[in-house]
Amino acid sequence: MTHDLDQRMHFTIHLARRAGELGLQYFRDPDNLTIESKGHQDLVSDADREVELFIRAAIADAYPDDGIVGEEHAPTTGKTGHVWVIDPIDGTANFVCGIPAWCVVIACARDGETVVGVIHEPSTGETFHGRLGGGAFVNGRPIRASNATALSEGSVGTGLSNRAATEHIAVLIGMIMAEGGLFFRNASGALMLAYAASGRLLGYVEEHMNAWDCLAGMLLVEEAGGTVLKADPKTVLDDGTQVIAGGNNIFPKLRALCREAFGD
Repeated sequence: MTHDLDQRMHFTIHLARRAGELGLQYFRDPDNLTIESKGHQDLVSDADREVELFIRAAIADAYPDDGIVGEEHAPTTGKTGHVWVIDPIDGTANFVCGIPAWCVVIACARDGETVVGVIHEPSTGETFHGRLGGGAFVNGRPIRASNATALSEGSVGTGLSNRAATEHIAVLIGMIMAEGGLFFRNASGALMLAYAASGRLLGYVEEHMNAWDCLAGMLLVEEAGGTVLKADPKTVLDDGTQVIAGGNNIFPKLRALCREAFGD
């Protein structure tokens, strides 16, 4: 089983980097991008669709009996218990505006449990990766979640979900600042989860995230020695989940503030 996971992890790292190269071709030619709105601050471009098709084709070739769930195309049912979960470009609002804070996100789940996660940021060349029980890394170097004990020791990544009440995150940000902390948002939830896994952020919180945005990053945080609010494996692929993730010492504080700001 470990050998299979290692194979899947190395396959995913290589695939995410190739997909990132394709994404960069679109990113460097913004005048020819076709952009549509899917809702409030929710954009999609032809780059999103084409990069996802590229990823899907590679997975279908290497693991033809696995399922695939992606943001931009209909899910593919598999028969192995493995499901690949894809966000071809997380941070599309940045991508279409020329802001170099976007990433390719690929996770692989087995029977609802995430076993491989890769987040590749083409603009910096950083690849965050991990597999269940194997630790978390950036470009091959081990990473660790923050050991901070107080919010005043750093910044907390915050996400704004258009599937939740806007005022909730505003309340949470006020609470974080009242504790002497700072909030950070770069419009890519997956990338902020990777930063939480590597200790750059104390943690990351968002009232609701889709599976393709969060599964890879949540695995990375856990494999980096941090704590996450567990998602329900039976519903997360279809319905998404609330995300609270961070270093072990700060997680209880983050969870308490989120309960107060978001409600139970």
